Amino acid sequence: MHSTRYLIVGAGMTGDAAAKGIRGVDPDGPITLVGAEPHPPYKRPPLSKGLWQGAPEEKVWRESAEGVDLRTGRRIVSVDLDARRALDDAGEEYAWEKLLLATGARPRELAGAAGVVYFRTLDDFRSLHARATPGARFVVIGGGFIGSEIAAALVGAGSQVTMTFPEDGIGARLFPAELSAFVTDTYREQGVEVLTGETVASVADGVVRTGSGRELAADAVVAGLGVVPRTELAEATGLTVSNGIVVDEYGRADGRDDIFAAGDVANFPVPALGVTMRVEHEDHANTHGKVVGANMAGAEQRYEHLPLFYSDLFDLGYEAVGEVDSRLETVERWDEPNRKGVVAYVDGARRPRGFLLWNVWDKVDAARELIRAGEPVGAALLA
Repeated sequence: MHSTRYLIVGAGMTGDAAAKGIRGVDPDGPITLVGAEPHPPYKRPPLSKGLWQGAPEEKVWRESAEGVDLRTGRRIVSVDLDARRALDDAGEEYAWEKLLLATGARPRELAGAAGVVYFRTLDDFRSLHARATPGARFVVIGGGFIGSEIAAALVGAGSQVTMTFPEDGIGARLFPAELSAFVTDTYREQGVEVLTGETVASVADGVVRTGSGRELAADAVVAGLGVVPRTELAEATGLTVSNGIVVDEYGRADGRDDIFAAGDVANFPVPALGVTMRVEHEDHANTHGKVVGANMAGAEQRYEHLPLFYSDLFDLGYEAVGEVDSRLETVERWDEPNRKGVVAYVDGARRPRGFLLWNVWDKVDAARELIRAGEPVGAALLA
C-alpha cells in the first residue's frame, strides 16, 4: 500500500495547481498525484491555439511542485471515504489523509457515431495535427468554443473545413445575435463552409449525414460538443453531485475537512453573482486548484475569484468574465461595430452579470470590479 498525506486524483492543470497550493503552505507533506493520461501535467489552451501557429510542443509542459510523487497512466477506480483508501486500475491501493478530486471533464459524444475525434487531449492534438495537411477535408461538428477554435486552426493549416451545428451562428450561446452573425460571416470569408441550423443524424466511414439529408465526406471528423464533468467517483461515494461535485467556498465537499474538489468538476459558489457555477477554463483551473490545494493544507482561504476565459478566432479575439450568456440582455458599446467593443450582460435592473471584451485587452480587472459593485451600467460607463 502507498501512503500519502495528500492524494490528488487527476493530473491535469487543476491537480498540478493544487499541488503547488499545498506546497505554499506545507513544504514537506507527501503529495501523490495520479492521472489517467500517460503524460505529466500540461497546458490545454495551446492544443487549440499556439501549437497550430508553430509554437514548440515543449511549451505545453508545466513545471510541477517540488517533491510530488506523480503516477501517470493510472486511473483511480474506487474510493472509500471512511477508511481513507483509494484503489487504481493497476490494483495499487493508496492510504491518504486529505483527498482532492480534480477529475475534470470528458467530451460530450454523439450516440452511435464512429470515427469521431473528440478534441480534448495532447494525443488528440497530435493525431489531428498530423492529418491536417493542405487540402485535407475536415468536418467540425459544433460551433461553440472548441469547434470555432479548431475550425480556425485547421484552416490555418491549409485544410478544407465544413462546420455544422444546430444554432443560428458561431458562438450563438455566448455572443449577441448580431455579433454571432458577424463571426459566422467572417468564417465564411476565410473559406469555411458553415452550415447553421443542422443536426447530425449519423457519422460513419468518414461521412457525416445531417438531419436535412446532406452527406459531408471528410478525411476526419472532429466534434466540439462541450464536456461532462467526471463525477463517477464522487457519486459512488455518496458525495453531493449537481452539475459537478458541490463544494463550499473553500473547496470542501459535503462540509468535510478531508475531502475536496476543484476545477472543471467542481460546482462552487460565486459570491459576486450570488449563484453557484461550474467553469471549464484555464484561469479557473489554475486559481481554484491553487486555493483549494492551499486549503487542504490548512490555509482557510475563501475562493472569491471571478474566472476569465479567452479565445482567438482568425483576426478576432476576446476575453470574457462572469456570466456570458446570449439569453441575457446586453448593454453594448462599440468603438468599431463587431470589431472592437465591450458587451455587458445585465439583469433586469441593468446590473452586470458578465462582460465580453471584444478585441479590448487588459480590462478584465475593471470588469470584475463592475460585477462586484453590482451597480447599473450604461454605454457611457463601458467607455
